[in-house]
Amino acid sequence: MGKNRDLIQILLIVILGMFIPFLGSIVITFNLDPLKTEDLFKITITFGYFLLIFGIELLVVYIYFRVTNTLAQRILDKQQEEEIKNRFQ
Repeated sequence: MGKNRDLIQILLIVILGMFIPFLGSIVITFNLDPLKTEDLFKITITFGYFLLIFGIELLVVYIYFRVTNTLAQRILDKQQEEEIKNRFQ
């Protein structure tokens, strides 16, 4: 449980760290006023898409490491079985 909680905290810090520069750059680039409802809506939608893309990237990386870890574990298990067989022959 602690491992997942730490991961969630780190991801929240990363998302917050991404939001501050994102907000500054989008306000400066597109001359938006975060106090206006219309501009705030544009900022929120854009950041939502940004988070969606980030989530997809994170999912792809997670799946990649999960698959490679599984394959590597199978190879290690086969090598250990071969070593055990060779010892007793």
